[in-house]
Amino acid sequence: MNKMREIILEILEKNSKINPSDLAVMLGSSETEIVNEIQKMEKEQVICGYHTLINWDKTTKDSVTALIEVKVTPQRGEGFDRIAERIYRFHEVKAVYLMSGGFDLTVIIEGSTMKEVALFVAQKLSTLDSVLSTSTHFVLKRYKDHGLIFEEHKKDERMVVSP
Repeated sequence: MNKMREIILEILEKNSKINPSDLAVMLGSSETEIVNEIQKMEKEQVICGYHTLINWDKTTKDSVTALIEVKVTPQRGEGFDRIAERIYRFHEVKAVYLMSGGFDLTVIIEGSTMKEVALFVAQKLSTLDSVLSTSTHFVLKRYKDHGLIFEEHKKDERMVVSP
């Protein structure tokens, strides 16, 4: 991959709303060249989509995120791919990762309540043939996500006054 592509990707990863004309100025290139390069990367599925990061805690929507450790039996000739595909087809599932270490897959899901997430794990995920065990971890607070800090705690800069 050429250097210009990597720079475009790094910039878009931080701000997908950046103008191609601004990118062209930053890279010393033409806007047409930037647009063409982005379109090529979309066609090649180097760029798979554009994401808006939302701090749901600042809205009225109830949302719970859970990370689920899943141990599975790999399928002959297909390894973990078949079971991962079965899991990522559920609409509740936001991400599935093959992991090294003490478990095989990390499954990230979102629901309205902890009970909804628990029911998904009990009724859909843990009942799949290849799933040996699950361990659910609920996200209690997000401090940083996709490189974005959600709340910076400002240091108290008032002068200390003592009697």
